Amino acid sequence: MTGTLLVAVVALLAVGWLSSCAEAGLAVITSYRAEEAVRAGRRGAARLAEVAEDPTRYLNLALLLRVASEMAAAVLVAYACLETFDGLLPALSVAFGIMVLLSFVAVGVSPRTIGRQHPLTTTIAASFVLVPLVRVLNPLTQALIILGNAVTPGRGFRKGPFASEAELRAMVDLAERESLIEDEERRMVHSVFELGDTLVREVMVPRTDLVSIDRDKTLRQALSLALRSGFSRIPVTGESDDDIVGIVYLKDLARQTHVRRESENEAVEAVMRPATFVPDTKNAGDLLREMQRDHIHVAVVIDEYGGTAGLVTIEDILEEIVGEITDEYDIELPPVEDLGGGAYRVTARLDLGALGELYHLRLDDEDVETVGGLLAKALGRVPIAGARAVVDVSEEQPLDAGGPALAALRLTAESPAGRRNRIERVLVEPVVAQPTANEAEPGE
Repeated sequence: MTGTLLVAVVALLAVGWLSSCAEAGLAVITSYRAEEAVRAGRRGAARLAEVAEDPTRYLNLALLLRVASEMAAAVLVAYACLETFDGLLPALSVAFGIMVLLSFVAVGVSPRTIGRQHPLTTTIAASFVLVPLVRVLNPLTQALIILGNAVTPGRGFRKGPFASEAELRAMVDLAERESLIEDEERRMVHSVFELGDTLVREVMVPRTDLVSIDRDKTLRQALSLALRSGFSRIPVTGESDDDIVGIVYLKDLARQTHVRRESENEAVEAVMRPATFVPDTKNAGDLLREMQRDHIHVAVVIDEYGGTAGLVTIEDILEEIVGEITDEYDIELPPVEDLGGGAYRVTARLDLGALGELYHLRLDDEDVETVGGLLAKALGRVPIAGARAVVDVSEEQPLDAGGPALAALRLTAESPAGRRNRIERVLVEPVVAQPTANEAEPGE
């Protein structure tokens, strides 16, 4: 390789090194850090602030410079090898090996490491070159992006795909592996990204789990329902359970009945507030911002046919980011608690098969799968504390011949728990079948 070619290759690799270093720095720099540098009076901070306003534009230019310099260096190395070695295959093999080594080390590992370790310094240095160049080369960069989108199936990215969410996710994972952030913080950042792809129907409380009250009920009945169910906001229904006409707040009920005792006999619709309706296909992140802006805590979710699909609150959306929100009353209880005499206290989510095993029965229902679902089906509504139903099990197939013959199971909903005030525990008591005259024991 002649001296001129060697100098040219080194110069091109230096441009590639600087471009790759700028890429790594631009990927992590933020407008906040740029503003801090401006306030600190750091030299070049004004240019850095200009770059931070539209980092994708400068990132695309840095990528173009890196690719162009690497390709040019590869061509010069290949030419030098063809002049030095006899035979096409040996020359190209040597050129390939040299460029793989140089590209990986000199343009890949080294500059990216420095760019991520010192993003502020590298980005300020790069801004002195990128800001003037972007005015000249930006049309070329945009034309290449348009060309790339044209040959790519599907919808492309107007500003290019190089500053992507996937890259930021990878950086967060890297920061967690290097103990710069905690695992819980990493999960929270990922949850923020996933919230942008989450629909309201994925986080709402479905209509089958809603506790509602008819608009013609009295304030006293509404107050009693709120205290028994544990909910501070209750949907008010009109002609049917699917027709939600408003939301009644516990604080409004308490204020009204406290100020005027005689108002206890007034209808609920006198104090209910207007309901906010949102489609079930709405983005959960967008809804969260709208609820914060409009000071709305709860919204009614509507399906594609205009019917009520469920209810969503700010807490439901926040739980997608920070995880389940519990309070000081939440304690972890065993799934089954033997109370003696054939009675059990079980979780509402206990599988029907597990409940059947407790009573030597093969319980099966095509509509529900849990004890809570069985209780709601028997009641015909969402159970609240104290709700009781008797489920006939006389025709269920026994698992074995042991144990007394059961006629039914008495299910009683106990106090609600958790932020959503759902019934978590159900008291199950056996109802033993009375023997007939033909079934009486001999000698009786």
